[in-house]
Amino acid sequence: MILLEFSMSPMDKGESLSPYVSRSLDIVSKSGIPYRLTPMGTCLEGEWDEVMGVIKQCYEKMSSDCNRITCSIKIDYRKGKSGRLDSKIASVEKHLGREVNK
Repeated sequence: MILLEFSMSPMDKGESLSPYVSRSLDIVSKSGIPYRLTPMGTCLEGEWDEVMGVIKQCYEKMSSDCNRITCSIKIDYRKGKSGRLDSKIASVEKHLGREVNK
């Protein structure tokens, strides 16, 4: 199972990019795969082809009207493990003995 964190944004649309980022989040949420939005990116959890397919859709949507795009992707693969969007945080909280800000 893959955890994939990505951030994709146009470089030619000025300072406020939320209209473009929200289009990607719409694609992510409609995909049905588990995800978490953070202030600096979005984490997806699924099989390789599944999460990479979502990234491709986001790129295709953004490239339809953006001439320059930046994308950062970080991938964590762990065989046989799912539910890590929550379990990784729960593990840290267990060691701390308290909840963390979410």
